[in-house]
Amino acid sequence: MSAKKISDLILTALSVMAATTLINAAFAIDTHIRQTSAPSALQYREHNLVVAGRIHRVRVPTGYRLELLTAKLDSPRMMHFDKQGVLWIGSHSGKLYRLYPPYRAAEVVAELSGYPHSPAIRGKEILIARTEGLWHGPRPARGEKLHALDLQLLAPLPGGRGHNSRTLGIGPDGRIYLSLGLSGNCSNQYLHPSYPVAARRGGILVLNESIDPPQWQAYGSGLRNPVGFDWQPRTGDLYATNNGPDHLGFKQPPEYFSRITPGSFHGMPWFQFDGRLIRRDPCISTPPPRPLDEVSPPVLTFPARNAPLGMAFLPITPKQPWSGDAVVALHGSWGTRPKGSYLGSRASRRPPKLVLVRFVGGEAWRVDGLVTGFQLSNGSRWARPAGVAAGPDGTIYFTSDAGANALFRLYRETR
Repeated sequence: MSAKKISDLILTALSVMAATTLINAAFAIDTHIRQTSAPSALQYREHNLVVAGRIHRVRVPTGYRLELLTAKLDSPRMMHFDKQGVLWIGSHSGKLYRLYPPYRAAEVVAELSGYPHSPAIRGKEILIARTEGLWHGPRPARGEKLHALDLQLLAPLPGGRGHNSRTLGIGPDGRIYLSLGLSGNCSNQYLHPSYPVAARRGGILVLNESIDPPQWQAYGSGLRNPVGFDWQPRTGDLYATNNGPDHLGFKQPPEYFSRITPGSFHGMPWFQFDGRLIRRDPCISTPPPRPLDEVSPPVLTFPARNAPLGMAFLPITPKQPWSGDAVVALHGSWGTRPKGSYLGSRASRRPPKLVLVRFVGGEAWRVDGLVTGFQLSNGSRWARPAGVAAGPDGTIYFTSDAGANALFRLYRETR
């Protein structure tokens, strides 16, 4: 070998070593920055809370307190604060509720069929997501009731049993977004015009109101049951919770917290994320509509069988220590150890709770516990969080639709 070739090889080796050193140094710096900017761990305390005449012990962050506002609700679900600070709550019972500050007295504004799961106010218009369609009508004034004949169908939806809730949200762009789940674990359903209308399920839709009649368009697909979604206030990105299937046991697959981008495909029911890899689910034999390499994995996960439902990002304000973080309601499923069926001990079920998804630099970082204590040692549950919303002052509100049919508030104590 010539001296020149030896020299070239040495220079190449030195260049690779230098590049590797730079990459490792950059990685170390980036890791250090992320670690030093990571949110500090929460500290907790316990206090008593009286619900239905019984004393329960709850764990909350230090300096905070959980308060029962009202237990005079019937299967309350998703929540919406309008720009006037009025709180609207949908329900599984058919009742639509309206509450004025301080949100202790719930007024039944309407009783509707078709599972009015999620309401929203847009200007002078009320929107109500029901199983088979999105309905709208004039926003009822204070003291007024809303009747079924006051509402008109704005856009129909695939109905049917199985994951029949429909969640509504108004995006930062002013458009209407709506989530709906697959009918089952392995249903051949997908949000695409190639599928029959009745089978266009499993993801998040956006309504195109520039045409008459308005038409739903797929925004993010391949989600089994994305009940809760909201927009991160710093980045404007849309995130959603998602209930995983229950045919793979107690530990698989983990529940999703996912970033939803226009056209994103999250794999279900054809693919499942096992915590490390995306794998083909053999429970469905029909060919997947998109390949594995187009599946978007979740940005974070919750342990399997937690049944995440509502979620809400906290506004960016000086008084909010969790600005830009997301509060998620984990409903707790019926799955028991060891196989995930309902036949095991109820005490082994995942306990309902509220959790906080922490964000750093606009990216999801980790999951911290927020409020626990809703499940007793024998597995019975005195509350199950369902809907979540940030109040006008940034305070956290949430509904419980089982055990206590109630509205709660987590607030910061003043000294």
